[in-house]
Amino acid sequence: MKENTNFEQLQLSNEMKKTIEEMGYKEATPIQYRAIPYVLGGNDVIGQAQTGTGKTAAIGIPIIEKIDDESKKLQSIILCPTRELAIQFAKEMKKLSAHKKRLKVTPIYGGGSIDAQIRELKRGTQVVVGTPGRVMDHMRRGTLKLNDINMVALDEADEMLNMGFVEDIETILKETPEERQTLLFSATMPKAILDITKRYQREPKLIKVVKKQLTVSNIEQKYFVVKQKDKLELLNRLMIISNPKLAVVFCNTKKMVDELVVQLQSRGFFADAIHGDLSQNQRDKVMNKFRKGIIQILVATDVVARGIDVDDVEVVFNYDLPQFEEYYVHRTGRTGRAGREGKAFSFVSSREIRKLKEIERYTKMKITEAKAPNKEEVEEIKAKRFLQDVKEVAEEQIPSKYYDYIKQLIQDGFNETVLAAGLLKIYMESKDSKSEELENNIQAEVKHTGAEEGMVRLFVNLGRKQKVTTGDFVNNIAREARIKGKEIGKIDIYEKYSFIEVPEEVSEKVIKNVSGIKIKGNKVRLEPSNSRK
Repeated sequence: MKENTNFEQLQLSNEMKKTIEEMGYKEATPIQYRAIPYVLGGNDVIGQAQTGTGKTAAIGIPIIEKIDDESKKLQSIILCPTRELAIQFAKEMKKLSAHKKRLKVTPIYGGGSIDAQIRELKRGTQVVVGTPGRVMDHMRRGTLKLNDINMVALDEADEMLNMGFVEDIETILKETPEERQTLLFSATMPKAILDITKRYQREPKLIKVVKKQLTVSNIEQKYFVVKQKDKLELLNRLMIISNPKLAVVFCNTKKMVDELVVQLQSRGFFADAIHGDLSQNQRDKVMNKFRKGIIQILVATDVVARGIDVDDVEVVFNYDLPQFEEYYVHRTGRTGRAGREGKAFSFVSSREIRKLKEIERYTKMKITEAKAPNKEEVEEIKAKRFLQDVKEVAEEQIPSKYYDYIKQLIQDGFNETVLAAGLLKIYMESKDSKSEELENNIQAEVKHTGAEEGMVRLFVNLGRKQKVTTGDFVNNIAREARIKGKEIGKIDIYEKYSFIEVPEEVSEKVIKNVSGIKIKGNKVRLEPSNSRK
């Protein structure tokens, strides 16, 4: 017998019912209609549910209902594993409290201005949504006092465990009153999470909800059996064939993310990295460029997966198979958004097939094996795409000067077929071309991503992490290569690498003289940016 899923049956206030109706919620999800009555009744709750089951509202609705908005005292704290999740959770809480005008929700997280957060806390807030690290920081400063807390919620507790926040969580819980109500939500229940429930919850009600289908049907899911050394070439070929507007590539380590970005850039792709080592300001800049199409490929780790909220992502690549099944869901959820079709391609070794089958069982979706495209197939698709572009241009008004160029070659004894074949050969052997739209976006933002005429763009293996500056590069290159500093062109410094433009006539001398020297204790490696890794 189906349980009643109508919000009308949940004994909610008229204000909350009105808010739910305005938000377009029709029926409560299983985790909501099972958890909300227990929370409203004062019970501690353990909710085992994956992302996408509606647990944010399952936590938020009863917390808002129980808050005394006549008081400005902090009454509830919700802990989330990442800044992105804390922001999303706080936004949802603010929507749910739309008809409680005096209720204030304050997000606090690393990367945000701590001074601004302090000012918000001093003004008074009833609900804080935060990351463990920043909550601890405010506690140490005395800007966040938990002595009036009557409700604590831990969202994605297993994720916080994976990120090493268990001790922080326990420290925070110890600072709250013993008689508080504690809600813990987690996709999985490892021993460390169960230990927390035993120590910090009182006779909790266990609610377990398994989402029947964790990945959406409009995502084409395939896997390729490939050796580690061949992954880059496979990614290169699939990017050429699929030619997505935007793509996300997931790796399991920050080191792999940084290395892959360098390799993709050296092949002519507009790629950049996003992971936990970047400052929040750096992450925001990268995401802004990705949204605008200035970056075509975003290479990321799982920590930031759910912060990638961009509707136009056409394909997700699992360059490394995720360490946990639920991470696969988080990754693939970056594509196929807003009703669009998406693709998720996973690279697996023969030893990882078993792990892939476990992901299939978890998601209840079939991931089909695909054959890696060979070089000839890639060339054929690339040629057809180019010829289609030529056809479209030929249908337009072509300036007379282009006819003059071709007529001159014909007068020199070449026929039209040979000339066309020569142009196609030049295109096919050049680095992969990008769409006109992407080029326009890039030029609007950064004028030009390649070297200016007469200049050569060089890759340097040092970046912000090594604390190098534009001045460091200019001074060392000018001194070692015996050129004037003003001759050095554009310098782009990224997290672990940089790009520098130098005059073409001195480029070999710069590479020879500067490679091997040390800048701030780090050995320099220079090479042309379009070299193949």
